[in-house]
Formats: sequence, structure tokens, C-alpha cells
Amino acid sequence: MRNEFGPVSRWAILVFIDESGDAGFRLDKGSSAVFAVAMVMFDDHDVARETAAAIDTARANWAGLREFKFSKASKDARDAFFEAVSPFSFRVRALVVRKEQIYSGRLRTDKEAFYQFFVKTMMKFDNGRLQAARIIIDGSGERTFRRDLQAHLKKHTAAGAIKDVRLKDSRGDSLVQLADMCVGAVARSYRTDRPDHNRWRRMIRNKLDDVWDFE
Repeated sequence: MRNEFGPVSRWAILVFIDESGDAGFRLDKGSSAVFAVAMVMFDDHDVARETAAAIDTARANWAGLREFKFSKASKDARDAFFEAVSPFSFRVRALVVRKEQIYSGRLRTDKEAFYQFFVKTMMKFDNGRLQAARIIIDGSGERTFRRDLQAHLKKHTAAGAIKDVRLKDSRGDSLVQLADMCVGAVARSYRTDRPDHNRWRRMIRNKLDDVWDFE
């Protein structure tokens, strides 16, 4: 899969964003108890290309696999994925929301406001890493909603932090798949009812800049 980033001189950092869980609050009807959003950051565009190529190679070893998606991948596929990306230099920052601690009526009833608030919050507390960043967000799902988020981020982030925001379907971009797998690993670590809950987070522990539990 192709990943075109443009000339390195034009962009200071590449950021890929995805989420795990949903914005629903019907916890007794199947909504996720935890929502997590993460950004995967590359300072070096050549490393980003090499990482994408490694993901492509790993995926080719799994017959019929169109994309790596944490929620659908087998244990072996997850292991293979994180082993493939382990040699490459990238950083992950994540925000984790335990929904039982959210009392805002708007956030509990407006899914768009919920998602926008937590993505914006994650990016606001970026430890100064975002500088003229190109942001790539998973564009699968509701396109109108994603486009609204795209416009929202451009308006509501620190001056100079974001240069460009784009939407890309994860099936067509291996590094959006990387964001999906990383946020999935972080979210899974909160499923303490599962014996392997921390397995994949441990595999990216040296990539984690910060995992912030929202309170």
C-alpha cells in the first residue's frame, strides 16, 4: 500500500490518529466501558515509509488479510504485527476514558461532541511535540462526521501545531492501521478480565510517550 507524505522539508511531523471503543453510554446494551484515542507520531518520513513497508510485508504473510485491525486480528497476527514494527522509531500518546466517570450530559448524549472533545484534549496535551504536523485520521465510518472533525481540529488547536489534516481509509494506509493496532493494544490493557490483557501493550511499551487516564 502506498503512503505518500510529500517532501520532508514541508512537514515537521507525521501523526496518525485512531480510536478504540465507541461513544455510546448504554453499557448494559453493548457499548464499550472504555474509550481510547491515540496518535502515532513519526519525526522522520523515511522511517515512516520503512515502517509502512514492514507492515505491508507482514500482512502479505497472512493469506486473505486485507488490513491489520486489532479488534479482528488473531493473537498470532497481533504478535506478528508488533514484532514487524518493533525496530522502527515512532512514538505513541494515548488518552483513555472510563465512561463510568463521565457525568457531562452533552458528552453522554452527543457522540460527535464526545469524540471531538477527547481527540482535541489528547492533542492539546501533546507535550509540545506537535509542530506544523500533518494529521492523518482514519476516514472509514461516517464521512460527514470525520470531515466535521477535520475542520474542528484546524480551528481548535494551538497556532502552528497543525499544518494539514487529512482523512484516509485504513484499508488504503498501513500507518493508519498502525494507529488502530496501537490504540487497540492500549485499550485491551484495561480489559483485566482477559488473561492476555496486557500482552500487546507490553510489546509497544518502549514506544509509549504517555498513556493518560482521563479523570
